[in-house]
Amino acid sequence: MLKLHITPAEGQPFVHELREDRLVVGRSSKSDLSIADRSLSRRHARIFRSGDTWLIEDLGSRNGTRVNGSLIARPTALKTGDLVTMSASVIAVGGPPVATSSATSSFSTEGTILRAASDLIAGSERELVQPSAGDASALRHAADHLRVLYDIHRALDASATLGELLDGVLERVFAHMKPRHGAIFLKEGERVVRAASRSQSSDTDAFPESQSLAREVIDNGLVAVVTDAGTDERFAAAESLLDAGVRNLVAAPLLTPAGAIGMIVLSSTLASRQFTEADMELLAVVASATGLRLRNMALAEEAAERRRFEQEVAVARRIQVALLPAAMPQVRGFEIHGANTPSRGVSGDYYQIVERPGRGELAVVIADVSGKGIAASLLTGYVDALVNAFLGEDMEPAAIFSRVSPQMNAKTPVESFATAFLGILSSDTGALRFASAGHDPSILVRAGGEVELLMPTGMPLGLMPNATYSDSRSELAPGDTLILYTDGITEAANPRDEMFERERLIEICREHRTEPPENLAASIHAAVDAFVEGRPYHDDRTLMIVRRQPAAGPST
Repeated sequence: MLKLHITPAEGQPFVHELREDRLVVGRSSKSDLSIADRSLSRRHARIFRSGDTWLIEDLGSRNGTRVNGSLIARPTALKTGDLVTMSASVIAVGGPPVATSSATSSFSTEGTILRAASDLIAGSERELVQPSAGDASALRHAADHLRVLYDIHRALDASATLGELLDGVLERVFAHMKPRHGAIFLKEGERVVRAASRSQSSDTDAFPESQSLAREVIDNGLVAVVTDAGTDERFAAAESLLDAGVRNLVAAPLLTPAGAIGMIVLSSTLASRQFTEADMELLAVVASATGLRLRNMALAEEAAERRRFEQEVAVARRIQVALLPAAMPQVRGFEIHGANTPSRGVSGDYYQIVERPGRGELAVVIADVSGKGIAASLLTGYVDALVNAFLGEDMEPAAIFSRVSPQMNAKTPVESFATAFLGILSSDTGALRFASAGHDPSILVRAGGEVELLMPTGMPLGLMPNATYSDSRSELAPGDTLILYTDGITEAANPRDEMFERERLIEICREHRTEPPENLAASIHAAVDAFVEGRPYHDDRTLMIVRRQPAAGPST
């Protein structure tokens, strides 16, 4: 049996005897051990037995869990005499709790006062709403407090930029609290950087950048007053700060619903200014209002950036659509359909079908570039320019790919490439000469239902500087249908991560082979939509369908 001595943030100390092999600690009444501490997470930590050893594990709490002052990141062994700190509450393992200040923090020593910011703010708000009746001092305090907050909120509302906001806050704080130095620090990833500073004197605005202070104030959401840095062991090595006369400081976290994003710190000399718990209370409320304003500014900037991005995507899509055929060519004896559906506003797929003047031929092109989004759409424009530069020349598909591929390799990033199919189709005979640069096999469905796959004849474009390609041949007889597609169709996945696959596509193409290409395309899209069961598509989908009309029957 393990005995735990608990000193909660609120209420009297008590003892809990752990008789089971596990215990969840938190502020929720549904926790195995519920502690009256509003800064605790609902399920804050778990104490459990592994063999003969007791361990404690943080359950992703907002403020973390400390054992003997050290923040734990993984299950940690407990022994008799250990002190577990959760927010402003302390658990002594196996023995009576040590005497603690009201802060109950590993940072607390003589000369240092710490309080949970959320509790301090809540208490301050209650006092402002209902100051003690008949207490003139309390009424004056509430009035002064409100005047400062009104001034601060005016500064927050008037600020247009981050720098103006932070400077405005420091200006008002200096006017009301009279520190010698002040600074606002913001979190940038794992670092804490000074974002703004101010000084009453003209000599220096140096400021104590204590990692211990930042950890307690920002990471643990605590408000601190250090009454004499000269007697505080954490500042013993900071000779430059002590030489500058910094002795007294107060700090509060910039709170948001997601946690603290920084802190405000004010300092003074012992002679010039002594910060009190009332100053700590005021700075906590000011810092909280500043944190919320910073969060709202960030959200507004994110929304504006999202709108700018959406506008850029819309422009990119209009440009890309202009590169795609506005309408399919009308070729006697053939029915032709082509369409592209992007997964992210713009597409990494490209298709084209053009008549080669004077040759009685159609050039049919489909390509799928690596990547997605705007970067992929830029690459499709490059592929379009390269391929079209050679389509008008008397060149076979493999020769065109052999010219395009090395240029792509030389002019694009190493991870950029494209699979592509290029076919030259005789509009008189249906003869098809083609090359496939690593593209998914195209499907040729014969009038009788037989299927021929047109396999790759070389590697993707741009993948290697000296890639070689060969031509292959086939033929569209009357009633035959050629289906070109990108892997956004065959790799479309349902919620069970099953892919649509080529076999399903072949069966649909065979079943609807006599229908006009537009109807066949609609059947394919309907089948894929039904298969994915509403799961978002992760890739672009492009279909090109060329059907040679059946020969007319004998007239009667």
